[in-house]
Amino acid sequence: MASVEKLTALFKLFFLVAVLLQWGGSHAQQPYLNNKQLNCSEQSDNFTKGYYCNGLHKSCASYITFRSTPPYNTAVAIGYLLNANATQIVSLNNFPSDFATIPSDTLVLVPVNCSCSGNYYQYNSSYTVIVNDTYLIISNNTYQGLTTCQAMMAQNPYDPRALTVGNRLLVPLRCACPTSAQSAAGFKYLISYLVITGDFISTIAAKFTAEVQSVFDANELSSNVIYPSTPILVPLRAEPKINESQQTSPPPPPPPQTPTGVGESKSSKKWVFVGVAAAASSLILLGLFGFLFYFNKRRSRKPKPLLEPRPPLPTPQLRKFSDSSDFPPSISSQGIRHEIESLTLYKFGDIQAATGNFDETNRIKGSVYRASFKDDDAAVKVMKGDVSAEINLLKKINHTNIIRLSGFCFHEGSSYLVYQYAENGSISDWLQSNKNQASHTLSWQQRVRIAYDVADALNYLHNYTNPPYIHKNLKTSNILLDGNFRAKIANFGLARTLENGNDGGLQLTRHVVGTQGYLAPEYIENGVITPKLDVFAFGVVMLELLSGREAAAAAERNGEGELLSASIERVLEGDNVREKLEGFMDPALQHEYPLELAFSMAQLAKNCVAHDLNARPSTADALNTLSKILSSSYNWDPSDELDRSTSMSSSR
Repeated sequence: MASVEKLTALFKLFFLVAVLLQWGGSHAQQPYLNNKQLNCSEQSDNFTKGYYCNGLHKSCASYITFRSTPPYNTAVAIGYLLNANATQIVSLNNFPSDFATIPSDTLVLVPVNCSCSGNYYQYNSSYTVIVNDTYLIISNNTYQGLTTCQAMMAQNPYDPRALTVGNRLLVPLRCACPTSAQSAAGFKYLISYLVITGDFISTIAAKFTAEVQSVFDANELSSNVIYPSTPILVPLRAEPKINESQQTSPPPPPPPQTPTGVGESKSSKKWVFVGVAAAASSLILLGLFGFLFYFNKRRSRKPKPLLEPRPPLPTPQLRKFSDSSDFPPSISSQGIRHEIESLTLYKFGDIQAATGNFDETNRIKGSVYRASFKDDDAAVKVMKGDVSAEINLLKKINHTNIIRLSGFCFHEGSSYLVYQYAENGSISDWLQSNKNQASHTLSWQQRVRIAYDVADALNYLHNYTNPPYIHKNLKTSNILLDGNFRAKIANFGLARTLENGNDGGLQLTRHVVGTQGYLAPEYIENGVITPKLDVFAFGVVMLELLSGREAAAAAERNGEGELLSASIERVLEGDNVREKLEGFMDPALQHEYPLELAFSMAQLAKNCVAHDLNARPSTADALNTLSKILSSSYNWDPSDELDRSTSMSSSR
């Protein structure tokens, strides 16, 4: 008996060594997510559910990053969303106070206590579902990629197709603890950094004064191919501090390349070790198959979510910003309301000086002038009549894709509205100027990004303001582009509230106004006003981005031409769809676009301009579709187009 017990103990020891060798070899670091967080409906790799618990410790001090965006643009609001301590956020990032407004797109470091739950490291927050939410939208948009739809579906009981307003969700945020090897090398902390457009490994390392090679190793990367809204682990030897010179958006990335030393000596040695370890452990495991099977079954069990109980708080929602009483108690603050609603009242002399006395050289277009206030560029719009409705709307809303009103002046019957300056003019300026010149046109990625930005702004107006607003005058000349070619919806002179709420209620008018080519048929024929009025115009804007054509150019020339909104149905139906779509696309792109993604965007635009308003998607649905198209566009390689050259035509 004693010899049997010794033999059993010896086998267990060998088994433990073998498992440790396999785990340490194949998961010495953490695999990069690689955009797989978008495949919510498909079976995906286990690492989409979190970083493996392979660190030296089961819990550790860790850090995650978040980019400020309304309404999560104060330390208190960000702390509430991420279940983090606002005071610690203020201290770590040197913010003025808990309630100070953080400029949009600012990188914010958030300290968390990372713990092992089942097989994965995570830090738990919670979230209350609001209208139009899905697991994908919550994980990729609200939480900016700090979690995945796969992780949320694995740790919440609600059907992905049946989320309802008020559902309380556990949100497992991705974090990790250093492995034994990283600890031995002196690394004490891991940051879960969220990639943005233009990032590559060297710029990410520079943000935190980290070692480039350590970032490659920590994520099992061998090239610079990374995607926006995915997390990258950054190992640090000391508590993190953001390099302020790297706080702004990075320049466009260079062509993907394998860095010197990555995938060569270190990687080759690593995989030789893995091969030897795997071979040795396989021999040992042959005699322990039954035990291993039992072990694997236990490891594959679904981990139970670890959510520390805390009193339920109302989720801060954008639609509530018009009334500070609707904020959670910790966020209700006259300071926040003041930041959002306060405008500067300019003296007319200041307006004159800023515009050079309205010098013709400062005229942007029509009655809009470029101005400079203390070296800050702005746009001054001179208007007649009552502008109180537009001022009252713009002072209450705060969205990165809506032009910001900073102040105003009344003088001798005229109103002077001071807006954020958009350096790159309007979309129509780019689409209708320098035709067929690739060096002076918007790229495919820029066009998709613009469409996404506009959808994001419309979704905000329709679903997150109180009351909801309809723009009513959306067109390419009213969509401006900033220095980074991010879209800003402007000109809210015709905007109106949807007094019956955002539940599909409609309004009627006898005063039909707008621009030919953008007006929905139900509005022209019966004066019907719903959010689907904006959806129709947005569909036309997408068609202009795809084709480079004007919304009603043909109709305006001879009075009988086809509107752009009507032409897309003929393009996408019948035979030879591939050839017809290629003929529809803007020649200025010179075929530098993924045709399958262009087809997806054209199909979305076609749905948006459907004659029946009930057949059009909501702005939330359009935003969700464009999110996937945008992610895939960043992953697109022009050389892949040849391989897919016949796929569309053969399937139509």
